[in-house]
Amino acid sequence: MTPAINLAKKKKVTHNIHQYEHDPRAASFGLEAVEALGQDPARVFKTLLFCVNGEPKNLAVAVIPVDQKLNLKQAAKAKKADMADPDIAQKTTGYVVGGISPLGQKKALPTFIHESALTQDMICVSAGKRGLEIELAANDLAALTRGQFVPLCG
Repeated sequence: MTPAINLAKKKKVTHNIHQYEHDPRAASFGLEAVEALGQDPARVFKTLLFCVNGEPKNLAVAVIPVDQKLNLKQAAKAKKADMADPDIAQKTTGYVVGGISPLGQKKALPTFIHESALTQDMICVSAGKRGLEIELAANDLAALTRGQFVPLCG
């Protein structure tokens, strides 16, 4: 079990686990999950970390559909934002890049979930390992991460 799965179980959140064989040659972890699980890309979300105001350790989490790109201006709400250094992201969350889950991170970070998640009955996010996804309701994800729904793409 990963910290993400343990958190969902502890909080008694309805969820499903999906596992697949990760291909280390995959160009996109998220699109690999879509293909391997036969899911609609609108239901599978990736977890991205970004740093706010140019401070590499001042991190926040964006959860967006795997086929979308993060708009850093929207994510930062008019503040300066850059993608996080992968090494810092791994140390801060306790997860490896490509398996970073928005759930059960070592340090609670501000979390922003793309508003389109609310249009889906259930969404999939990384469960904390490459090749492992957790499916849950978007509102449950928000409750577990203290996340808020905002426009993040476009």
